[in-house]
Amino acid sequence: MPFISCSIDGTEHLGTLRRLVVSRWIVLATMALLVSIAPGTLDIRLPQLPMLGIIGVAVLLNGIAQWQIGRAKTATPYELFSQLLFDVATLSALVFFSGGATNPLVSLLLPPVAIAALALPARCVIAVGGSAITAYSLLMFFYVPLPMEDASRATRLHLIGMWLTFVVSAVMIAAFVVRMTRLIRERDAELAAAREQALRDERVMAMGTLAAGAAHELGTPLATMALVAGELANDPTISDASRDDIALLRQQIGVCKQIITGLSRRAGAERLENTPLEPVDRWLDQLRQHWHAVRPQSGSRLIIGSDGSPPEIAADPRLEQAMLNLLNNAANATALPLEIRLSWCSQNICIDIRDHGPGFPANVLEQGGQTSFPPHEHGNGVGLMLTRAAIEQLGGSLTLLNPDEGGALARIELPQAA
Repeated sequence: MPFISCSIDGTEHLGTLRRLVVSRWIVLATMALLVSIAPGTLDIRLPQLPMLGIIGVAVLLNGIAQWQIGRAKTATPYELFSQLLFDVATLSALVFFSGGATNPLVSLLLPPVAIAALALPARCVIAVGGSAITAYSLLMFFYVPLPMEDASRATRLHLIGMWLTFVVSAVMIAAFVVRMTRLIRERDAELAAAREQALRDERVMAMGTLAAGAAHELGTPLATMALVAGELANDPTISDASRDDIALLRQQIGVCKQIITGLSRRAGAERLENTPLEPVDRWLDQLRQHWHAVRPQSGSRLIIGSDGSPPEIAADPRLEQAMLNLLNNAANATALPLEIRLSWCSQNICIDIRDHGPGFPANVLEQGGQTSFPPHEHGNGVGLMLTRAAIEQLGGSLTLLNPDEGGALARIELPQAA
């Protein structure tokens, strides 16, 4: 059978099958034209009836194959294998009625072997190659001869046929090789990207494990600091200015304890899949107010850049931490207030965080959070990598820019919650 129903995943084989069926239409049309005009134009007596019958059967089966392939979403290697065997059989039958191995078109048995070598397993390549060699060998002894009295004319026609065969074979092989090579390069690039993503995820998971352990260990020193700060606040010898500093210290200790408590609760008791949905403007404003409580010396301005009812967003703790990392990075770059712009469309939510500092360094723009950086005065150099990993896990993307107006811009694009 030249066609088999598609059932096993194989989009690459399906693409090769479609190109093979399309190219077969061209070859069959060329064969039909040659068989029809050869007797009158070239004065070659061909058995037109059986040859046109073979072409007609091939056209019918190719039409059925194209109909099946057009409905399929995947294909198996054995479908392509059966189609190549069908090509070998069809061409062998046509050459049998037109001089056998003396017909230069017999060399068209080579392209199916080349296609099989590019796209099929070794055993299928051996089968296709063996079929082509067997057909060629049999056609040397069994064929319908073409009577031609003029030997010089027969030689010229043979040379023309060899040229035509070479052109067709070269075009077909080149087209398939170029296409298959491009597919292989694309697949290699996708595999390399997947490996890099797996390495980043593995590193993020390792850092998450270390962070969970560190959060557990920080509970004791924070409790000690809270106790000492409380005793200092009750000391009557402390001046009013020092009491203000102690109050700020106790407030910051309380924020740290809330962060650790929330981290433990989210990691253990809550499921990230069941995160609540909130209007994105309210969620972003609450997050901004929480950030101001931690960094009261930093300022920000929230700008709503879209009209209408705001969409909902999943209040995922990973996204909250990613936003806090970006806000902290922007605040570290400048003392001026930050601009936080929120906009949305029918499918996506866009959040821009812009500062008025010196902009991102060239290495940060080049890496874009793909890897960590050496520790610096503001942190350990891993916040941007964790931010990108968290956003990509939620189906979003992070873009870093240096606008022409100056400063730095971090853009988060997220899909709307279903």
